[in-house]
Amino acid sequence: MKKIQTKDFRIKHGKKVKIDDLPTKFDLGADKKDIEDELRKVRRKIAEIQTEIYAGGTPAVYIGIQGMDTAGKDSLIREVFKDINPSGIEVHDFKKPTPLEHAHDFIWRHYITLPERGKFGIHNRTHYEDVLIARIHPQLVLNQKIYGINKLEDINHKFWQKRFRQIRDFERIQVENGMKMFKFFLHLSKEEQKNRFLRRIRREDKQWKFNAADLKERGYWDDYQKAYEDVLNETSTSYAPWYAIPADDKPTARLIVAKILLNELKKLHISYPQLSEEEKAKFESYKQALENE
Repeated sequence: MKKIQTKDFRIKHGKKVKIDDLPTKFDLGADKKDIEDELRKVRRKIAEIQTEIYAGGTPAVYIGIQGMDTAGKDSLIREVFKDINPSGIEVHDFKKPTPLEHAHDFIWRHYITLPERGKFGIHNRTHYEDVLIARIHPQLVLNQKIYGINKLEDINHKFWQKRFRQIRDFERIQVENGMKMFKFFLHLSKEEQKNRFLRRIRREDKQWKFNAADLKERGYWDDYQKAYEDVLNETSTSYAPWYAIPADDKPTARLIVAKILLNELKKLHISYPQLSEEEKAKFESYKQALENE
């Protein structure tokens, strides 16, 4: 099986990328069974590291998942993180903002769900929705009732540059306060999205996932690709880089994400908390007390 190297998928800070140049397929040189077997091994190792992080109470690990409809976000989260103790992980799925969320800045609802130290926090769709969907449908920005933003003409290039800067600042604050941030863009081809929509329509057990509005959004495909390109170029930083994951094959995408997580988490050199010699000495008396019951 081909070796998965983190650098092959990281969007380098300061180097402009063209989204059309990013692959949506990646050949691991292995069949589906071998890929799934390898994923099981990798996710167990991730779970072991997470247990050590949970035991030590640090750091917090943020994992943001973005991608077009049908990119495989839900199934990736299910398959990559299923071995982790539920006490050490939280998953948040962001839908249409509520009136309370609209009454705050666009990052607020994401900020209040960030993981505490010692835990993994997964955001299925992220604060980037407000420079993606809102970029395509700027009326959504007007709905936020931002002071000084009164008409569509106010939502110009300068506005989006300011919002990118706010995102970079937000992420820098988190990292400087001890958070490890991962941002994964599941890069899907238009042809594969069509195939997945068709499967949803044909299969009764998948029809509940189909939404006619998704087809309408598909009509903005080129606009979304440009928006994602800007996101990658404006917000992939040295402290919170983006990883562009080829997503046309789901098992391959899951394994790539898992391997990147494992490779980077290993660099943290996490271990279980060490007891003092005095504390260790007490364990013999605890053991004897239990054995003598």
